[in-house]
Amino acid sequence: QVQLVESGGGLVQPGGSLRLSCAASGRILSINAMGWYRQAPGKQRELVAWITSGDSTNYPDSVKGRFTISRDNAKNTVYLQMNSLKPEDTATYYCNADIIAYTGTYYGPSTPWGQGTQVTVSS
Repeated sequence: QVQLVESGGGLVQPGGSLRLSCAASGRILSINAMGWYRQAPGKQRELVAWITSGDSTNYPDSVKGRFTISRDNAKNTVYLQMNSLKPEDTATYYCNADIIAYTGTYYGPSTPWGQGTQVTVSS
């Protein structure tokens, strides 16, 4: 019913920048919050950035000051600007949303995930 489609991943050298995008589509009534998680091989998925409908943001210390999350409410899209990238930022990045969407019979809460986009930081 609801899809999150990510784009913008790729290969970048240490110190470089990338911008990820995630667009939500489908029968969405409202978006409470959207964000990004990442998962490196052999590691647990971890929160990278989160933004609420009131534009409150949350970042772990590992990316604070380097990553910036923003959203375009009109486009149901969230962005992640990643600067000063490090090899340890290498992971698959997943978009996630906290939304009210049509479930097939009624509108209710949903937390869909995107398919993931690979970010590789290497020289």
